[in-house]
Amino acid sequence: MAEDLSIQIGTKKEQYESLIPQIKGLLEGEEDIVANMANMAAALWQQFRWFWVGFYIVRKDQLVLGPFQGPIACTRISKGRGVCGTAWEKAETLVVPDVEAFPGHIACSSLSRSEIVVPIIKDEYVVAILDIDSENLDTFDETDKHYLEQIVALLHF
Repeated sequence: MAEDLSIQIGTKKEQYESLIPQIKGLLEGEEDIVANMANMAAALWQQFRWFWVGFYIVRKDQLVLGPFQGPIACTRISKGRGVCGTAWEKAETLVVPDVEAFPGHIACSSLSRSEIVVPIIKDEYVVAILDIDSENLDTFDETDKHYLEQIVALLHF
């Protein structure tokens, strides 16, 4: 039976600092990127109970859906389209307090209200992105950006 990693007490910073060693433990010794993305998405979802947590992997000229936790998602996203495609194009983390205010937002679910997208870069190229959606407005901030960038850096493509 899978271990429940959720510790939903303390500040957001404390929760991340508690979770990072657990994620490192999950990834230790495992070389398969899909398995590692799957466990990372599950650990983040269990800890924070966000609406959707998952990965998109760069395949030629599109982002293709990878491991995730949450409801059914968009399968393919073009470069520059929506929050995910824009984060890919710019190769930078995007924090979106209100997805309805983001030009060209792709509504995979009408329940998503705010979003953070963190690109995963290898050899100066974005190889995947971590996408996290919340049902609440203004969920994500610089604390999330700081720690999520550290977390995705643990993945080895």
